[in-house]
Order: sequence, then structure tokens, then C-alpha cells
Amino acid sequence: MKREKIFQPFDYYVLLFFSLAFIGWLWEVALFFVIDHAFINRGVYRGPYLPIYGVGGLLLCFCFRTLRKKPFLVFGLSVVLCSSVEYLTSYFLELRWGIRWWDYSGHFMNINGRVCLLGAVIFGLAGTALVCVLLPLYDRIYPRLSGKWRTVICLLFLAVFVADATYCAVQPNVGRGISWSAE
Repeated sequence: MKREKIFQPFDYYVLLFFSLAFIGWLWEVALFFVIDHAFINRGVYRGPYLPIYGVGGLLLCFCFRTLRKKPFLVFGLSVVLCSSVEYLTSYFLELRWGIRWWDYSGHFMNINGRVCLLGAVIFGLAGTALVCVLLPLYDRIYPRLSGKWRTVICLLFLAVFVADATYCAVQPNVGRGISWSAE
């Protein structure tokens, strides 16, 4: 039986972070396109990524990758971990800027409008898909990129992200469909 390598090079995690942050952005843009019939660039940043998905995905990877053969356990743990990340992020963003980037107040079983049951279940399903299906696929694709290209891509992504984060620390992305004023 092949032992799974738990610790990977830094670029492994940077590329995984941006892949997951981009997938999260696609998910939210598509969701709001279906709901509002309009393109809405969701999130605090201007770029096509939502860091909360990247952070949540990395935490799932670090914490649960060894549980990939136990999808029901991964589901339950993903619900708890991702809902906690979402709640704490919402709290921090509101504390920092006085703005809410999401509000589940009208949803069934919500906690202070920061998380809700439907969102938790979706995060559980997504976390299970990530840990049990997508990470093994990523582990096969990652080594196919040369180290030089991985480094170049990481530096480019990080430079754009730092510039975007710097700009948005002063001028966060807000507006109709993006944020709600905190009350």
C-alpha cells in the first residue's frame, strides 16, 4: 500500500489555493447569474477568485485528506469546518469594513445570517467531492507541470493577488448583488 505524501512543496498549495478560489468564484458567479440574470463579480476582491474558497479548500486538504476513504465522515467534518470558516470570515469582514458580503437571514436555520443549513450542506458535499475526488485528480495533474512553469504561474498569481488585495483593502468590491450594508 502506497503511503500518501502529506506535505507538498509550497507551489502545490499556492496552485491549489488559486484553483479552488477560482472554482468558488465560478460557482458564485453562475449561481447569481441564474438568480439575478446578471453577471456579478462576487467577493471583496476584483479578480476572478474568492479567497474564502481557497482557504477552506486548503484547510480541508490539510485536515481531511487522509480520510478520503471515509466520505460520510468527510461530509460531516466539512460541514463543521466550512461553516466555521464562513461564519468567522463574515464576522471579520463586517467588523473590518462594516459591510456584509453575504446574508442568509431569510434562509432556513441560519445563524445570525452568516451561515445557513443549505449552505452547510452544499459545503459538506463540495468538501467531500474535493477530498475524495478532486484532490486525487489534482495529485495526478500537478507533477505534470514542470517546476519552472509552476514557479512562474505561482509568482504571477501571487503578484496579481497582492496587488488586488492591496487595492481592495482601501476600496473593497461592493455594490448591488455583491454586498449588503451591516445593520
